Amino acid sequence: MIRVLLAEDQGMMRGALALLLGLEPDIEVVAQVGDGTQVVPAALEARPDVALLDIEMPGRGGLEAAADLRDRLPACRVLILTTFGRPGYLRRAMDAGARGFLVKDGPVEDLADAIRRVLRGERVVDPALAAAALSAGPSPLTDREREILAIAGDGATIADLAARLHLSESTVRNYLSSAIGKTGTRNRVEAAGVARHNGWL
Repeated sequence: MIRVLLAEDQGMMRGALALLLGLEPDIEVVAQVGDGTQVVPAALEARPDVALLDIEMPGRGGLEAAADLRDRLPACRVLILTTFGRPGYLRRAMDAGARGFLVKDGPVEDLADAIRRVLRGERVVDPALAAAALSAGPSPLTDREREILAIAGDGATIADLAARLHLSESTVRNYLSSAIGKTGTRNRVEAAGVARHNGWL
């Protein structure tokens, strides 16, 4: 039996996925969590072969949880299953050690097949998303620019950002200006929107 951990914050979706995967003769869902901070503790207890992770969860996102699993439980294969098929997410998932990346609107048979394939050591990526990621190229943003944009879109002032990040106001302005230029936008709110749309944040 293939032991699967299921991390999905929407209870109805999590229950439906567990039920559907449980119908497969060789798959057993051994743990279910609805919060990203619960992924590693549940995995260390249940010892799944494959962790099926949503990207956007409370507490800790699926990409961060994937990196944690890679470090804490390297034998567990990670498969990202998300509503958000964004090229930047795919690149970040692979960097975090994920072996697969699928969008949620596919048939459950494809998901079961993907679980089997990542366990065999294959990479499984939604074909349309793979093509989009290749054409989009890597994120142009540095880690610091991403960090600043992630919190700049909520209306914080330059002084607020500087205090939160322990940087000078002029340094924050420089990072924001660079990020705005790289995203081809007019201001930090637009830049944050473009970065989120592309999966860079």
